[in-house]
Amino acid sequence: MAVTIKNTNYDGEVLDRILTKAATGNELVQKGLINLVPNVAKKYSIPRLKTNKMLRKRVEQPEDKDSKGDFIYSEKELVPKDFMAFTTFNPRSFESIWRPFQPTGNLVFRELPPNIQNVLLKALSDQVDFELGYHFVNGIYVDDSEDDEHLFNGILMRVFEDPEVIRVQASADDTMIERLMRVRKATPQVLRNNPNFVYIMSVDDADRYDDELILREGKGVNWTDTSAMRFKGTTIKTVSSWPDGLIIGTVATPTEQSNFWGAVNLQNDFDVIQIDKLTNAGERYFFKMLMTADTNTAFGEEVVMLDVREGNSITAAGTAITVASQNDAVLLTPESDTTYTINASKVLPGARLAVTNQAAKFKATVQEVEVPAGKTVSLYYDGKSWFKGDTKVITLSSDLAGEEDTAKVDVSAKSLEE
Repeated sequence: MAVTIKNTNYDGEVLDRILTKAATGNELVQKGLINLVPNVAKKYSIPRLKTNKMLRKRVEQPEDKDSKGDFIYSEKELVPKDFMAFTTFNPRSFESIWRPFQPTGNLVFRELPPNIQNVLLKALSDQVDFELGYHFVNGIYVDDSEDDEHLFNGILMRVFEDPEVIRVQASADDTMIERLMRVRKATPQVLRNNPNFVYIMSVDDADRYDDELILREGKGVNWTDTSAMRFKGTTIKTVSSWPDGLIIGTVATPTEQSNFWGAVNLQNDFDVIQIDKLTNAGERYFFKMLMTADTNTAFGEEVVMLDVREGNSITAAGTAITVASQNDAVLLTPESDTTYTINASKVLPGARLAVTNQAAKFKATVQEVEVPAGKTVSLYYDGKSWFKGDTKVITLSSDLAGEEDTAKVDVSAKSLEE
């Protein structure tokens, strides 16, 4: 809300440049992983057309009854939400550190010099870009004017709440190579060789993958270099605000072919900043930015997700499970076949609950989802109900025959007990 001066021993003689803290920006946009639609004032529909099987045996005089196949039209919506950046400050806060601000004349007529405007504007725009980057990935919208933390829905919330997403079952003990193998094997063949299909993961997970490749004796790159960020020919993209333990494979480009979409009012809203005095009679200035944004996926079934994030540990009270955060984990030990209920009043759409049934032979049924003895199941929340989704169990073996090995990575993957 102001300019804060801390720990300075500067005497005000000369200061040509102020250093601002380095920060990442809106990486989904900067790295071309989302198709951004401008000039959306209220709502934008993503048109989707699907077909089913059309071919059939030849009929000499076909009639309407011989028709086979349908065109299925549907839409997903982008509804931008309004938010803003607004901060006030007094330029006289710089008097102790910058000579142009030290009193030399009539203070009433002093204006905000362009050089200090530029410094503050850069700091403001960098911070706004950094925050937008987080919200484009992890944002969740809450209709509450007092809630400044949930501004609009980010792309991960859209993925988590979509039951059509292909979910891959995996273990947190898997190597990064094994995780990527699972995602690839679960990916529809039509997408595997799509040039715009990418794997998206966190920076830390990408470093783990690089370490595994380097440690391959006689096959990895030099320790002073970085391995190519690809797996079997598919590009790997990193996003700083991406959670560890989450890999998503999908078509992500800045064009209409992308499966990730975003909408804004004006494309340069994020760069337009209003500067003026807060009041004509006062000394304080303000910076103001008005923005709108929303995100969505075009086809959930074209998103392949492996999710082994470490959830926050919670406990069940009898047969009631109260979810406390957006990513929780609970251990159950039923002494007979038991049905459990979930209280989700404290969480928002996109929440995840990892349920582990530690019993040797009894099953746990959680919100109508069966968790067999000795298994772990992830449930996701769409704002109304919990669902398991289309979970694919991918069994790995050391025999990779028939699988093209574009990345030239030899793997002896351990078999996992499914």
